[in-house]
Amino acid sequence: MSDETGTPDTPAGSPGGGPRPEPLRFFGTSWVNHDNGYAARRAGVAAGSLAAAAASCLVLRFAYEGIRIADTGSFVTVLVIAMFAICSALAFRNTWEGFGKRHDPQRQASLRGLLAIGFVGSLLAYFFRSLTEAPGERLHREEYGKAREDHERRTTRRTGNPSKRKRRR
Repeated sequence: MSDETGTPDTPAGSPGGGPRPEPLRFFGTSWVNHDNGYAARRAGVAAGSLAAAAASCLVLRFAYEGIRIADTGSFVTVLVIAMFAICSALAFRNTWEGFGKRHDPQRQASLRGLLAIGFVGSLLAYFFRSLTEAPGERLHREEYGKAREDHERRTTRRTGNPSKRKRRR
């Protein structure tokens, strides 16, 4: 098994194989060769995440109207707006960084509530990343390339008998 990705080094059905690419959400393993509708999937993910972010903003607008109708005062209104803005910014940053490096699971667990409040930021990060690549593709490509290099280095055999080599003087 690969230490970093947790995927088996040998693909199913191949005798000597090597590491398998880790599937990405919505893309499977089509990110490796950009095949099987990769471009259409990327366009769909971009459109879907943007539509979800727009719908989320509409829901937040209804929540704001409810607070305004309840006449809770300007202090509560400002607190709620600031909370969603700050949490969305933090969620955007956290999600964006997650496309380049693996997160610590304990840190992610502690940020779960904050990321849930800032879901609009996560959706926007997903949208912007899907304009250039599949979200997380660069990280997975680097890990897959390293796993393939390690596998080649482990499986490459030496040629000849090392004891019969000529020594340089």
